[in-house]
Parts: sequence; C-alpha cells; structure tokens
Amino acid sequence: MNHRLEKTADWLKEKDISFCMLTSTPNVFYLSGFYTEPHERLLAMFVFPEEEPFLVCPAMEISQARASGWEYEVVGFSDTDDPWELIKIALTKRNLNVSTIAIEKEHLNIERYEKLKSLYANTSFVSAEEKLHTLRMIKDEQEAAILREAAKLADYGVEVGVNALAKGKAELDILGEIEFELKRKGIRQMSFDTMVLTGLKTASPHGKPGLEKIADGHLVLFDLGVVLDGYCSDITRTVAFGRIDERQKEIYDTVLKAQKNAISTCKPGIAIGEIDIAARSIITQAGFGDYFTHRVGHGLGINVHEFPSLNSTNAMLLQTGMAFTIEPGIYLDGVGGVRIEDDLMITNSSVEVLTNYPKELQIIK
Repeated sequence: MNHRLEKTADWLKEKDISFCMLTSTPNVFYLSGFYTEPHERLLAMFVFPEEEPFLVCPAMEISQARASGWEYEVVGFSDTDDPWELIKIALTKRNLNVSTIAIEKEHLNIERYEKLKSLYANTSFVSAEEKLHTLRMIKDEQEAAILREAAKLADYGVEVGVNALAKGKAELDILGEIEFELKRKGIRQMSFDTMVLTGLKTASPHGKPGLEKIADGHLVLFDLGVVLDGYCSDITRTVAFGRIDERQKEIYDTVLKAQKNAISTCKPGIAIGEIDIAARSIITQAGFGDYFTHRVGHGLGINVHEFPSLNSTNAMLLQTGMAFTIEPGIYLDGVGGVRIEDDLMITNSSVEVLTNYPKELQIIK
C-alpha cells in the first residue's frame, strides 16, 4: 500500500471511521495514480482502516486503472449495470461493522449520497476533506518537480501570447496560438479556460475572451495554466500594447509592488493572512483598495484552485512543501485592469518562485 493510502487508513483508525468513499477525480488520482474524467458515470474509491481498498470505475477504463499502477480490486460496471449493486457486494465481502463513513461533502451529489445511505441506514457521515486537504497541501519531491515543469510551460504560454500580439488581432486569435503551441509541447489540457483580454475588458477579473481586437493604448491580460501529469500551473501577466497612459502605469506599478511585497513575506511559519495583507496594504495605501476585489491567492496542485485559501483572515501557518499562487490585481471600469500572478512553493527556509516570465512593465510595439 502506498504511503498516501497508509496515511488515509491511519486517519480512519484514529478517528474510528468505518471507511472512506472518495468520488472526485483529483482525490482518486491522489491516492491511486489513476486519473480519469468519467463524465456522468460513477468514479469512486473505498478506503478502509484494515481491509484492502477497492476502486469503482466504468468497465471500459479498467485497463487504464491497472496501467496506472492500481494493484487492488477494481469494480468495473457497464452502462447497463447498477454500480451500487456491485459496490454492495464488494462491501459485504469485507464483513464491516459500519457506524461512520467519510465522504467528500464538497463533491458527493445528493443522489449518490442517498444511494450510499440506503446501504447503511443508521450511519453518520463526516468530511473526508478534513484529511485529504491537509495531505494534498504538502507536496513531495515528485510533485514539486512536476509543478516546476508545469510552471515553465505556463511561462512559455505567456511568451507565445506576447509574441503573437499585433494591432487588429482578436483575443481569440492569440488564445488559439497559445494553445496550439502548447499542444506542440505535448499539453493536452489547460488547467482552466485560457484568458486573453484586451482594453476595458481587462477590468473584469474573470472576463471572457472574444473577437475584440488589440489596439494602441490597450492593456492586455494573459491568465493561463497547463495540466502536466495531473498537476496544474497558473500564471497571469499584463502588458501594454503600443503605449501606456499615466493612470494605467500607476495601476501597474502598484500591483507589481504589492505582488513583490507579498512574495517577500513568504516563509515557513508566517500566517497566510499576512500574505494577503502585505499586498492589500500597498494597494489600499495607493488609493485602489476598493478595486482589489479578490483574495491574494489560492493553493495549487492537482486542482488549479485548492486548499488553502490565501485570504486575509486565514491564520494557518505556511509549511515547507505548500504550493500556491500570489495574484493581486486592480480593476478599474473605464480604464482597465492589471493582475500579476506567480506560482510559489515554500522551501525549508524561504520560498521558491516557480513561474519566471518577466513581470516588469512591457510596452509591446
């Protein structure tokens, strides 16, 4: 049994939990090495304090589960099977005395919860995230190596996008070039919908790229990331096209100063809230506090947004192996927006910045 499964089983023993059922792709992947998107079909993993775990997946994916290195039982089901009947058989074989079940409360839908509850009517349910969040939060050396490579590919994506800028080109034209070149590097999946925004649309933190065209005096914002071997990267850079006015430059300089100050705060033992405050205080002092409308960052790993949340109220202390983003921004309607985002990892004594595309102001001619 791998050490991640062992830690989960030890937690079940410690908390006197009968078993754990995981249903999200990221958590199943984390414990098994099997990464799949089953769409509407059921994917599940059952972990026990003492018994061997088993995996539930569509029958057509059993060979992929085996190829990923999963050595234990696989319950495969066809499109005409009721997977819950097969799960019931697998659970019955284990002669369990079930009183408490850990589930992914943030993920398990109500229909599947009711199916599970019908198997064990007088059972209480607890959150599996309590353990999985903390396990996944600390990256091992293999995970760190993948995140570094994913960050390099994110850097490359921004480089392609900046080099593709030209007057009259549409946002989606540039987006297409970025993703095409990343596919030539072997990337099949972006970690979220790539964002290329120009002009006044940069004032929308989660704007949607379209057919708007690049023009002189526009800010252009790139936000993108890739999935590499199951792990995500996430970078944002903002550049000016043709020229920049004083208001735009003031915003840019403020965000850059705030982002650098937040990064300089990071080291083991620092409260997460202090990182947000380090960025937010500079933006507020410059008079833009009302226009920094989101937290300073988020955990990063198998999910592009994962535990913990880097907001000003989070008292959790940074620990070696934590990976996260720092991404302050200012968004002014009628002017535009600037966001600068890097991926970071806490080392034994400091912080390693994984994304390295230049972030000093660039005016692209």
